[in-house]
Amino acid sequence: MSARLRRGLALVVLIGVAGGDLVILLPCLRTPGMIRDARATMGYGARMAVRSESSRQAILQATIDLLGDQPPGPVSLQKLSIERIARQAGVSKMTIYRWWPSKAAVVIDSFLDNHVAQTPVKATGRALEALRQHMASLARVYAGPEGRLVAQLIAECQFDPATLQEFKQRFWQGRREAVTQLIERAMREGDLRSDVEPDEVAEALYAPIYFRLLFQTGPLDAESTERLVDVALAGFGPNAAPRVIGKSKSERPQARPRSARKSA
Repeated sequence: MSARLRRGLALVVLIGVAGGDLVILLPCLRTPGMIRDARATMGYGARMAVRSESSRQAILQATIDLLGDQPPGPVSLQKLSIERIARQAGVSKMTIYRWWPSKAAVVIDSFLDNHVAQTPVKATGRALEALRQHMASLARVYAGPEGRLVAQLIAECQFDPATLQEFKQRFWQGRREAVTQLIERAMREGDLRSDVEPDEVAEALYAPIYFRLLFQTGPLDAESTERLVDVALAGFGPNAAPRVIGKSKSERPQARPRSARKSA
C-alpha cells in the first residue's frame, strides 16, 4: 500500500476540547509522519486552550470595567454593546459569541464571577447562622457598584424576556437552590418551623433586601440588614404561631384594633 493511500485511509477524529483539538489515530494506520503531525496539532490545541481562557477572562473583566464606576466606565447597561465589550477586551465579536448568546449573558456571567465568591452559602456550622451571614454579605455587596448593576439587570428584565430568562437560569435559580437547602437544614436542626415551604422562606428573606436595592428606601448596612433578617425570620421561628390552613376568615385569630394596642 502506498504512503498516499495509507494517508487517505487514516481516520482522524477531531473533537473540540476547550478551544483545542484532540487527534485520535487508529493504531494500525499510524505512520511516523502522522504521529508527528498529531503531536503538533495537540500542542497547538493546548496553546489555543490557554489563549481561549485568557480571552474569556479579558471579556468578563472588560464588561465589569465598562459597567463600573471608574474609567472606562460607567456605561449604562442599555448603552453597553457587544461591539464595545469586544473593543475593550481586544477581541473580535465572534470570540464573544463563541461563549455567550447575548449581551445579557455576558453581563450576568461577569457579575457572577465575583458575586458567588463574595456572597457564599456555607455548608458548615449551624444553618441559621450561615443563612444570616449570607444575607449580610449579599447586602454588603449590593451596597456597592454591583448593586447598581443588579438593579439595571432587573430593570432590563421587565422589557426583555430573553434577559429575564438568562437572569433566572444563570443567577437566581442557583442562588435560590443553595439557600433553600440551607433553610431545609435549619428546619432539621430545629431553628425554623417545619410546616412552611423553604422556597417561601427564601423569598421572604430576599425580598426586603431587593426592595431596598431597587427603591432606595433605606441603607443596606450591617445593622439594618440584621434587623430586616430578624423581622423576616420572626414568623418562621420554632415558637411562631402555626400556619393556618383551610380555615375561613372568621375562624382565624383576629388582630387587636390599633386603639386597643395603644391603650395596652
